[in-house]
Amino acid sequence: MAVYTEVDDDALNDFLTRYDIGEAVAFKGIAEGVENSNYLLETTKARFILTLYEKRVNPDDLPFFMGVMEALSAADFPCPQPVKGKNRSALQTLLDKPAAIVTFLKGMSPRRPDANQCRQIGEAMARMHLVLQTSSLGRPNNLSIDAWDELYDGRESVAATLAPNLATLISGDLDRLHDQWPDPETLPRGIIHADLFPDNAFFLGDTFSGVIDFYFACTDMLAYDVAIALNAWCFEARGEFNMTKGRALMAGYDSVRSFTEAERKALPALIHGAAMRFFLTRLVDWTDTPADALVRPKNPVEYAEKLGFHRLARTVEDYGYIAS
Repeated sequence: MAVYTEVDDDALNDFLTRYDIGEAVAFKGIAEGVENSNYLLETTKARFILTLYEKRVNPDDLPFFMGVMEALSAADFPCPQPVKGKNRSALQTLLDKPAAIVTFLKGMSPRRPDANQCRQIGEAMARMHLVLQTSSLGRPNNLSIDAWDELYDGRESVAATLAPNLATLISGDLDRLHDQWPDPETLPRGIIHADLFPDNAFFLGDTFSGVIDFYFACTDMLAYDVAIALNAWCFEARGEFNMTKGRALMAGYDSVRSFTEAERKALPALIHGAAMRFFLTRLVDWTDTPADALVRPKNPVEYAEKLGFHRLARTVEDYGYIAS
């Protein structure tokens, strides 16, 4: 379970005196998530999520994450809204760790997204980008292409144990991506979610109801966010790309915020690169996570299989895009 820090009743009740949200009536750890300690909190007034930020989160980034959620909430985009304490700050300290309470968002994450849900997440992502384009907030993406060689360095032997010839293929992918990666200044940029996987999106029935977990949000190319989502939403269990889902996601996005011609040309490299980013960070976790860790790291092979598809793709049409 993704609870690294246990919060007892006394600590919780003392913490809640800093807010005007009522008294606790239920408090339960949440299994989802691998970065922080998350709890479902129910008080006499409402339901909330309490998060304690663990060592992998830079405390200096927390005001940015809070600001992103506040900007989206102010524009009626469905996402958790940070709850401010009596001192007017959304960031507090609990058990010597940064902590925050956000509003509870209703809905369920799709386990096997369908094409309709993919279209809706494309539309929602475009709405999110448009809202945040007017924000003065900013945070660099420290997991983009400039970080990938360092992430891979020294882990080639681990990659080699995962699949035949994989270490050589990854080295070739990195060379190709460095050659094809677009100049970030030539594409529309803004704040992106950067981790919009199905478990970070909620639906009520078949209708999109919101986005959670903005703790990888950063400033980058908007199309890179689409590339991450295509990898996360549009592949089947054995690494097969679902063209129908890819077409739906991009059409949904394009219907709200039209891709530029430069973005359409850059998307194959961005999609390939998004798969590389998640392969490498999973490889790091696979290599470095202790055997007795509370959370088991995700197997990087899933993204190694997706990279196999991207090596053959050349144009955005290979991912199902149809010009409107």
